[in-house]
Amino acid sequence: MIFDSNSSVYAVFGDPVSHTLSPVMHNRAFEVTGFKGIYLAFGVKNIKNALFSVRTLGIKGASITIPHKIEVMKYLDEVDYIASKIGAVNTITNNGGSLKGYNSDGLGAKKSLSEKTVIKGKKIAVIGAGGAARAVGFCIKKEGGRVTVISRDPDKGKRLAGDLTADYRPLNDIGGMRCDILINATPVGMTPDNDGMPIERKYLVKGMVVMDIVYNPLKTRLLSEAEKAGCIIVDGVSMFVHQGAFQFELWTGIKAPVDIMKRAVLDALIEREK
Repeated sequence: MIFDSNSSVYAVFGDPVSHTLSPVMHNRAFEVTGFKGIYLAFGVKNIKNALFSVRTLGIKGASITIPHKIEVMKYLDEVDYIASKIGAVNTITNNGGSLKGYNSDGLGAKKSLSEKTVIKGKKIAVIGAGGAARAVGFCIKKEGGRVTVISRDPDKGKRLAGDLTADYRPLNDIGGMRCDILINATPVGMTPDNDGMPIERKYLVKGMVVMDIVYNPLKTRLLSEAEKAGCIIVDGVSMFVHQGAFQFELWTGIKAPVDIMKRAVLDALIEREK
């Protein structure tokens, strides 16, 4: 595809971003649909300055990742209702310099979990208290799941539990807890920290559904240990692709080629793990 001054530019802002496969996924989607766009990754420490660049350079849309999903809301012109209820933004549109924030993380988590299990009525433990945990917890609650927030930071954990009208447990006090679904909504285990696990293996019980929002590596240590323990596992690729499909359709108005986007991500992960 040939790019020129009429091409649309999109970006992901985060710190770090070296692991992200968003450019692989979105650029493949642009290519197969014939949409004249290009998607780039930028390591950003100051999100306020990054949004100034979005307006100044006419960047059409952006993905927001760790650690900016909550702070970015302060610098937007408008926030979608669902994103405002969640309290975190991972997607931005730029309409003539007016920036609007959305959240597709929760939608992605709901869709990927629903492919493996029923959410309504289940006891669901969400590990983490950041922007991703907020999105996941909100959408799980909306689907009728009974959420417990687990966090090593009591202030953040209790605040999120309060916002979700959910229970809270500190990470070091989950021994007696029983849940049907466990979701890691932290970056623990993400490349290059491949040996990291958010909890000890002894808490993984046969028959439990274990989901990790981390998609790089494809099978985190948490998922590997969960599989050995007889759990049903849900990797982060499905959530990543579903949330990316929402972004693509929001930015372009074109139906997302979901299967092709997923294949692009899987191929890239397999190549990285060689």
